[in-house]
Amino acid sequence: MNRSKRRTGRRHPLATVALLALGLVFTGGAYAAFSTGTAQAEVDPTSQSTIEEGKKLFQANCATCHGLDAEGTDNGPSLIGVGAAAADFQLSTGRMPMQMQGPQAQVKPVQFTDEQIKQMAYFIASLGPGPDIPADHLVNGGGDAANGAELFRINCAMCHNVAGAGGALTEGKFAPALTETSGVHIYEAMVTGPQNMPVFNDLNITPENKRDIITYLKYVQDNRSPGGFELGSLGPVAEGLFIWIFGLGAIVAVTVWITAKSN
Repeated sequence: MNRSKRRTGRRHPLATVALLALGLVFTGGAYAAFSTGTAQAEVDPTSQSTIEEGKKLFQANCATCHGLDAEGTDNGPSLIGVGAAAADFQLSTGRMPMQMQGPQAQVKPVQFTDEQIKQMAYFIASLGPGPDIPADHLVNGGGDAANGAELFRINCAMCHNVAGAGGALTEGKFAPALTETSGVHIYEAMVTGPQNMPVFNDLNITPENKRDIITYLKYVQDNRSPGGFELGSLGPVAEGLFIWIFGLGAIVAVTVWITAKSN
């Protein structure tokens, strides 16, 4: 009888495993929450530690071309006054650091983490006033797509194509396609004017109108051509050339075939 009681009071062998697993879940969750809070504190633009870390990263990776204090050298322009938006755009699209000299910086895999990019961007922002990284409500696609389409046709389509497919410029330069570009990067490009792009400040295009342009481009990204093959979205010239070469070519081939059969 005592032996039976002892058996009843014994812990199941899997209970220890379950307790260990539960402890790991709680420990991991607490660590993740702590890590998230720490990362957010480190990228606070008002934090001196963020600026100091950004300065270290900048001097280790960018100073060769831009100078230790971002004052510029013969190999790179001064970054004083370009703002956080310019640094965030160039670094988070992989354009900087440049892989090689050329007509314009090429997009390539990003070299830094999001945290490091923000740290360097806020360090650049601390050197002089300039455009800031846009707020979420300006880039989330919640504007007027119809107004954005009109503004895009007037200000942007001559280089980027009316559907944002991109286009060639002079001397090996080009306007990139916007078919996969994020709202943040579109906004930052408008306010900083990277490469050959002009600057559209708030006096040229208001923040609300920039939001509308982003809304239009997001609509184009999410709603592809309902007519089938887009031919690169290059417009009537490409479509007309396709009809002339393939359409008329097919008609001529059918005509020759019919003539040959009739003989």
